[in-house]
Amino acid sequence: MALTINRNMKRWSIIATSFIIISLILWNTYTFFQHFKAEERTKMENWTFAFSEYSKNFFESDAEINPVAEHIVIDSTVTTPMLLVDSLHNVISSRNLDEEKIKDSTYLKSLILKLEAENQPIQTDYLDHQTSILYYGNSPLLNKLKYYPLALLLIIFLFAAVAYFFYKSAKTADQNKLWTGMAKETAHQIGTPLSSLVGWTEILRNERVNPEYLIEIEKDISRLQTITDRFSKIGSVPTLGKTDIVKETIDSFEYLKTRSSKLIDFEITSPNHNLYVNLNQQLYSWTIENLVKNAIDAMKGKGTLKLAITNDDKYVKITVQDTGKGISKQNYNAIFQPGYTTKKRGWGLGLSLAKRIIEDYHNGKIKVLHSEIGKGTTMQISLKLLS
Repeated sequence: MALTINRNMKRWSIIATSFIIISLILWNTYTFFQHFKAEERTKMENWTFAFSEYSKNFFESDAEINPVAEHIVIDSTVTTPMLLVDSLHNVISSRNLDEEKIKDSTYLKSLILKLEAENQPIQTDYLDHQTSILYYGNSPLLNKLKYYPLALLLIIFLFAAVAYFFYKSAKTADQNKLWTGMAKETAHQIGTPLSSLVGWTEILRNERVNPEYLIEIEKDISRLQTITDRFSKIGSVPTLGKTDIVKETIDSFEYLKTRSSKLIDFEITSPNHNLYVNLNQQLYSWTIENLVKNAIDAMKGKGTLKLAITNDDKYVKITVQDTGKGISKQNYNAIFQPGYTTKKRGWGLGLSLAKRIIEDYHNGKIKVLHSEIGKGTTMQISLKLLS
């Protein structure tokens, strides 16, 4: 317990520290942006004043041109987009703008509105005390700095997503190893009493017990051996072989029928000929068992359960139909997720295992073919036929 608390404290400490560091970086970036923006405005004010002085001196023949003003106006390498206009919005001067486009009055109006939205215009005197207005936008460097926090947040988000998926994958891998180990240990533990049961069956046979009883006991022993074989195969790639799926389906269905509630009406429809597919018999029978047991649970032990085997030129399709409570359409995919269950008891692993067996091991498909609340559900398995 203490170890878990310490681990959680470390985790939250790392998250809190990361959040503080990110906040400081963003704040410093914002502060630098505002400082740089203020410096640019000072440059624009200086340029406006210099232009006013230069233009006055330039048009007055007896005045001496201020060399500092001349340098600022003519030789300055400012990269900021600038537009100087008079009170009637006639262009006096421009910098870092498309000269041809600003001749268009419509474009000029939209440009003025854009620049005005980025920075507050600067007013100054022009010739004969005429009012001029300087509109200016953000420099390319300032624009890059403006989007830097967003780029930083995006990088942090991507890093967090990668870290999360890595953590989740590692955790899932650990869980899979745990479940695989438990399954194999379960198979090992079942093996000892199962061997003993086989011995006791031989003793009962020598004691001349009713052969019908022995046949049923041997069926259950065979079933236990199948279950043991299933659990031992978890975590490893199963071996597939050419198998008649009609026979395998009927055998699994009939076994479950004799050991289920008498209040359930079992029906099966199948072709009269063999249909061969690549199959692992133990895992396939496990899938049929899961589908049938889920159907029985959905009907609460009373209703009609129909199994049908059909085929076309390429695929064989096995459907299991019940008259149970049904599934809402939004849960068609959710029922195959590990842990999903509507029952008070159970781990919600049956359909997840069925999906893995059919789709991962047999390259087939399993899905909810149709379902209606209060009327029942039809599940379908599709497997490719062997030619």
